[in-house]
Order: sequence, then structure tokens, then C-alpha cells
Amino acid sequence: MKRIGLFGGTFDPPHYGHLLMAEQAYQQLALDEVWFIPSYQPPHKAEAKTTAKDRVEMTKAAVYGHPAFHVQTMEVEREGKSYTLNTIRTLQEQYPTYQFYFIIGGDMVEYLPKWHRIEELMELITFVGVDRPGSSTNTPYPVEKIEMPLIAISSTMIRRRLSEGQSIRYLTTPEIIAIINKYDLYS
Repeated sequence: MKRIGLFGGTFDPPHYGHLLMAEQAYQQLALDEVWFIPSYQPPHKAEAKTTAKDRVEMTKAAVYGHPAFHVQTMEVEREGKSYTLNTIRTLQEQYPTYQFYFIIGGDMVEYLPKWHRIEELMELITFVGVDRPGSSTNTPYPVEKIEMPLIAISSTMIRRRLSEGQSIRYLTTPEIIAIINKYDLYS
């Protein structure tokens, strides 16, 4: 049975914090693969700052070269708000022998009680919570916790720095910076 980590997010843009989080889950849980799932529009956030196409391209660039990291575009193709329950049900139908782990940051662990049909979701999948700086992983739901070095990078910080004309070198990959520059994203 394959053990697959699912890492959903807006990835607007992806950064080293996302990659480190996925790598820690991959190693600590002995996963076979980690699938990055860019959302078309997450239900808990305002509309993304860039198009879904741009975010998929950046996410593919982020994971390029890692043999176990892949990009799954089902939520982008489905369009509209992306509910994890729908995604998990679809994946379990397509891959009935796979065991899925849904990777979330500490900020999302706190938000779990507000997730769409969380009780059903908890019966279908194991949640993996990653501690992030400034967030708590307290929740009434069972969440498998993994450790991660403290790294205070966020997509919001990157967008802010770009809007202020500051460098984002060493916050995300050179390939993502090239895509941001090519399409003049976040200016």
C-alpha cells in the first residue's frame, strides 16, 4: 500500500517553507510520495492574487527534481471553491489501495473545527500537523504531529516584499523567482 502525503494550498507563491514542510512529512512519516494540490479557490481565503495557471506553473517549478514530489491539479481543473472532503473522496475512488495523509500547517490545525464537514473528513483521512512559528497545534481532533525547523516564511511576506520592491532571494526558489519576473506577478 502506497503512503501518500497530500499537501493542499494556494501556493501564491510556493516557497522554501512549503518545501521544507513537505520534506519533513515525507521523511518523518516514511511517505512514498507527496502530492502538492494547488487549490482553485480555498474556502477560507479571499481570491488568490494570481491565476490558477500561474500557481500551478510555480508549484511544478518548486517540486521539479524531487523524485517523490508531484503536482496534482484536480482542484484547479474542478474550479470553484476547493473543499478537502471532495478532493479526498475523489482520490480514494481513483486510488483505493493508497493510504492518504493530509499535511497542514499549525495555523490550519487551529482552524480544523471550521472545516467543511470535518467529522466526515476525519473518518476518511489522517491529518498531519506541522508546527509553524507563532501558531498552536491545539485541536479537539486527532492530528499526527511532525516536527519542523522554525522557518518564518509565508506567501504573504513574499508578496508584500515584492510590492515594496524588496528582494525575495533565498525565500523561494530561483525558478519561481524567474516565473514571477517573467509574468510580472505581484507587482
